[in-house]
Amino acid sequence: MRKLAIGGIVIILVVIGAFAASDNVLTNNNDTTMVITYGETTYNNQQYKSIVDDYFSQNANVILENVTTEVITANEVNQISQGISNKTYDSNQIFSSALVDLNGTGNLTVNVDTSKITLVTEEMYASALNSTGINQGYVVVTSPISATGESALAGIMSCYEEATNKHIPDEVKKAANDEIYAQSEVVNSSNASPHQISGLVSEVKEEVAQNNTTDIGAIADAVEQTASNNGIELSQADIDKLAEAILQTQSVKDQANDYKNQVTNVINNGGNGFNIFNIFNF
Repeated sequence: MRKLAIGGIVIILVVIGAFAASDNVLTNNNDTTMVITYGETTYNNQQYKSIVDDYFSQNANVILENVTTEVITANEVNQISQGISNKTYDSNQIFSSALVDLNGTGNLTVNVDTSKITLVTEEMYASALNSTGINQGYVVVTSPISATGESALAGIMSCYEEATNKHIPDEVKKAANDEIYAQSEVVNSSNASPHQISGLVSEVKEEVAQNNTTDIGAIADAVEQTASNNGIELSQADIDKLAEAILQTQSVKDQANDYKNQVTNVINNGGNGFNIFNIFNF
């Protein structure tokens, strides 16, 4: 069984208002609204803060002097993490970060700094966000030190909620959270890589959606067959865990589609209802 350290799975949300869709680079234009939220551990450690600052300066084309900053505490993070890993974090465990651009009108793009984020893949984030109906925007996830990145999903969803003034239904949010957590647990309990598990889940979700099934037995069979086809060895417990997570996302697809339509309308109407400086009240 492979053990992956949780190591400070918390959120520094970065919201940048302009997205260069042609090459997925965020630019610092005059009309751009920028916010960086630092986890308190990173903010209080100059070395960690410099690592994060340098990463976004180099990879997101951010001029830090023009960015408004906020700090998120362990107490705020624990309100999020309880819904995913059921873990409680101390004030010295707040590290991982997510950059979110809500103004991009293209497809959802997720970039993960794999040198720091050890578990949750780009595909995992994209799959879970799509399960909520989020299919637009630009997301970057990083951390000053190694972290799994599990809790970042909840923070990203909160960012979409507050910025669009549209609440993701609780059942939809729970399904997306559980999808990330189920995949992380299966990675920890099997010999499969995160990319293998995220690819498997995406493939099965597509098959389940095409067949429009909510039969847990049929979904479990699809997980088992897809794993076999891809040379992935899973225990029955792992198969059942993934099947249950996929069933949840399939069961709330109508609510997710409704949320997607609401977000699309907000974005297409020029961001009506956006209040970028209030998005971190979670």
